[in-house]
This record gives sequence, structure tokens and C-alpha cells, in this order.
Amino acid sequence: MSNSTTSSARDTVTTPANRAQEKGSLAALRGLLPFLKPYRARFAMAGIALVVAAAATLAIPAAFKRMIDLGFGAGAGVHSAEHVNAVFLALFGVAVVLALATAARFYSVSWLGERVTADIRSAVYRHVVQQSPAFFETTQTGEVLSRITTDTTLIQAVVGTSISMALRNMLLFAGGLVMLFVTSPKLSAIIIGLLVLTVLPIVMFGRRVRKLSRDSQDRIADASAVAGEILNAMPTVQAFTHEHIETERFGSSVEGAFTTAMRRIQARALLTMLAIVLVFGAIVFVLWLGAHAVLEGTMSGGDLGQFILYASIVAGAIGALSEVMGEAQRAAGATERLLELMAANSDIKSPEHPLPLPPRAANGAALTLGNVTFHYPSRPDTASLSHVNLDIRPGETVAIVGPSGAGKTTLFQLFLRFYDPQQGTIRLDGVDIRQIALHDLRNAIGIVPQDTVIFSADAMENIRYGRAGATDEEVIQAAKLAAAHEFIERLPNGYQSFLGERGVRLSGGQRQRIAIARALLKNPPLLLLDEATSALDAESERLVQSALEAAMVGRTTVIIAHRLATVQRADRIIVMEDGRIVETGTHQTLVALGGVYAKLAALQFHNVHVEHAHG
Repeated sequence: MSNSTTSSARDTVTTPANRAQEKGSLAALRGLLPFLKPYRARFAMAGIALVVAAAATLAIPAAFKRMIDLGFGAGAGVHSAEHVNAVFLALFGVAVVLALATAARFYSVSWLGERVTADIRSAVYRHVVQQSPAFFETTQTGEVLSRITTDTTLIQAVVGTSISMALRNMLLFAGGLVMLFVTSPKLSAIIIGLLVLTVLPIVMFGRRVRKLSRDSQDRIADASAVAGEILNAMPTVQAFTHEHIETERFGSSVEGAFTTAMRRIQARALLTMLAIVLVFGAIVFVLWLGAHAVLEGTMSGGDLGQFILYASIVAGAIGALSEVMGEAQRAAGATERLLELMAANSDIKSPEHPLPLPPRAANGAALTLGNVTFHYPSRPDTASLSHVNLDIRPGETVAIVGPSGAGKTTLFQLFLRFYDPQQGTIRLDGVDIRQIALHDLRNAIGIVPQDTVIFSADAMENIRYGRAGATDEEVIQAAKLAAAHEFIERLPNGYQSFLGERGVRLSGGQRQRIAIARALLKNPPLLLLDEATSALDAESERLVQSALEAAMVGRTTVIIAHRLATVQRADRIIVMEDGRIVETGTHQTLVALGGVYAKLAALQFHNVHVEHAHG
């Protein structure tokens, strides 16, 4: 993977400089369009209901004008009561239409909010889980979770409420404005001029609110990242008695989020106050002029009543739009953050036209490395592997040994194509692994990692993770091969026993045997064992070792190991140091050589003798 890609992903997702960068005020909301397009019909239904509800609302002032002029005006006569009755009956009919249209609008937009939010969460999560490990080297899990949960909730509020409210109030504003001019062009011209002068400071202040909204969301994400990191390391935190320190660190992060949120809330409160004072001040002034016009006889009481109601509708629409604008600006910030995740691209992708793997051979897969050189993206100046050449034959068991940092685990990362080397090729059964579909490549490889991952599920499902379609009998058989069946049977509910988050209810050796059972169930042609017996006691190691020997039959096995008991059984031992292969041979030939392996073996024999002496 290129370094530029990784640094780009890092800058795009997490850096403070990027967070502070200002983008178009509400332009980011356009990024939601692909998620909204599939539901055009539902939007059309909501739009129709919206127009009907707005029309019903705008009809109310006209009805009041008729009631005032016909029922109470200077020309009112014996039929005034009939006119009043008719107007109120019409008003009730308008109210029924308004209620039905509002209910239909509320249901439609609420459904859209829930549906679109669910789609966005799924799309972001699907995209994130396809990223390479380089992405997670530079991105905190808590940050990603905050964006998937908190930010999508803000978007839900906009899609499910704010868009509808904005459109409704824009219709009311436009319709009310037209009716104001129909009622009194002179007063309307004055009020529009005043409103233009009041909107300018509101818009300027709104930009500050948007920046504070984005900052507030980032501080919440920071707090989530801190909490996630600590909760995943509680045994270490408690072992070093850092509970108080970590509580203070999280408290400081939360207080930072609170302070930023309060700045946003204060700015929103000031914006709302400014909008109400300026807008209603302008309207009150114009209505004062209208009242004098009625007194002078140039305007009827019904016209003034209608003008007041339409002015109230226009003012209410402006106030609601300023409120909605604040929500929309928060959602724009949330959308930016989600789109940043969606824009993070991984170079580790399946090829457009993948090559198939040859049919599986009876004795496993062949693995070839040709002049492989690799630098981790986070450490571009240090070569983890340098010009490595290796040819592993089908059915061969190869042990890789060497001091810490020699590049052993890096080889496994490259075999699984978690990363691509900057130079050289890796071939599986003669096919460059970059030309194989990722699913096919990783399906052909089973791995038992040094740090076993146990999921929050029962023992049966944890082992079945190796092959989703496996039967219970196949799972149990794999557990027996991995010497896990007996301890699982002793659990309170056997294979249905919940193992706790990250397997906290199991010992290290038990977790390791679950991982081995998972790999055996997968039954791949290539098996990678990364310190597979490192967490086992002597008895468990003996049981698992015999199981692994049986599992190695008919497949190629590559083992990272320090224990000589494991290494000595290998067909060939590869000795690595500083990212290079420095020695190759069997245990006996390498000990006789007197090089790196001989020193490692002597050190281990010395430790074994010391342990026996103290025992």
C-alpha cells in the first residue's frame, strides 16, 4: 500500500486540522442524495401532503377576513350570523384537511428518516469493515463508532423532521408573502425591506453556529474514543491501579465536550433571540402602520386581520427556518464526517478480473515469495522485510524463527494480503495473490493468531466462525481435534455456554484451543500458526501439538514459533533477522552451523535447564 494513500486516509478521518477546515455551509448535505434517491416515491407522497397542509394553513387567514368583513364590518346585516356559521364550518373543514395532511406528512418523513439512517449506518459499516489494517493503524475505533451512531442520529433528525419542516415553512413563507402583497402591497414592501436588513446578521451569526456544531461533534467522538480504548483494556488499567487516572482523563474529555457544546448552545440561543427580536420588531412596526391605515379608513378591519395573520405565518416560518437551519448545520457537519469515512479508500481490493486458484491439491498449497520488500505505512523509513525469497512446497511444514521484530508476523500479514509489499511478488499455487479475489485468497488460508479473538457468543458459534455453514457435529469434531471438547463440555451449558466479551470466562490456553478448532473447521490448504501453543501449559501443549500434527496432514503449514518442541517437528526452519532470511535448514544442521539459530537454541536450552533446576 502506498504511503500517500495511508496518510490521506489518516488526514481525511482524524486530524484536528482537517476537522477545523470549513466547507460549504450546507453543501455537505448533498452527499445524502444517493441515500435519498431510492425513496423518491415516498418523498413525493410526503411532498403532496406537505403542499396540502401548507395550502390549508394559508386558507385560514382568508376565512377570518371574510368573517370579520361580512359578520362584523360596516355592511354587516341580518345575514351576519349565517355568514359567521358558514365561515366557521369552512374553518373546521380546513382543520380536518390540515390534520389528515399533517399526519400523512409526519408518517412519511419519519419513515424516511428511519430508513435512510439505517441505510447510511449499514453503508458506512460495510465500507469500514472492508478497509485494510492500515486504516485502523491511524483511526480510533471509538471515533468510527461515534460517527456511525451519534452522527447518523443527527442526520435522522434532519431527514425525518428538519427537511419536512424546512419545506413546509418555505411554502408558508412564500405563500404568506404572496398573500401579504395581495392584501396590502404598500405595507408588504415595507416589511420585506426590513426583513432583508434583519436576515443579514442572522446568516452571518449562523456560520459561527455551524463551526461550533462540528467542533461539538468532534469532542463527543474524542470522548467515545477514550472510553472505548480504556474499556477494552480494563484488566491492564486495574492491574496498574490507574482507575482514578483514567476516570480523570475521561472526565476531562467529557468536560471538553460539554464546554464546546455549551458554546454551541449559547450561540444557538443568541441566534434564536436575535431572529425573534429583529423579525417581530419589523412586523410590529408594520402592523402599527396598518392600524393607523384602518383608523384613517384606507384599509378594512378584515384586511388588517388577514394581514396580521399572514404576517404571523411569515414571521413564524422565518423563526422556524432559523431553528431548522441550526439543525441542518449540525447535520451538515455530521454528513461531512460520515462522508470522510466513506471516502477513505483501501488499496487492498479484489482485482476487477480475478484469476481462479487451481483445484486444491491433495497435499496442500504451494507458496512462493520473490524478492519481497515491505515497509509498514506508519513506519515508511523502516523496512520490515527486505528482499525476501522463499519457496514453500505443497504439504511442507515450515517453521519461521528469529528475534522479536525480525519480520515473522509481517510475513503472515502479507500472506493474507492485509498489506501489499512495495516490491516483489507472493504467489499461491503459482498465482500472484494480487490477482486473486480477496475472499478466495483468505478462504484458502487458516490462521491461529497469537492474540486469540473470542466473540461475544457461545462456544458453538465461536468455533463455527471458521466456517459459517458447518453443522454442530463438524464443530464438535473440530473441537475434539483441538483438545477443546472436554473443557467445553465442562462449561455450565456446554457448547451453548456464553464465553463473555473477548472470552473473559476462558483461560489463555482455552481461548487458544478455540482458535485452533476454528482454523481446523475451516479446513484450508494453507495453515498459518502464529505462536499457536504459546499460551498453553505443558499438558495442553502436548494435546494440541498432537492435534496440530494430525491437522497438518494434507496441507501446507507455516509456523511462527519459539519453542523447540514445535520447531524440531518442522520439515524446514527459516531463520529471520532484521527483515531478512539469514539461515535455512533443519534443527540439527542449523545448530551445527553455530549462527543465529544456534544462539537462540542455546538460550532456550539454558532457560529450560534453569527452570528444571528451580523446579
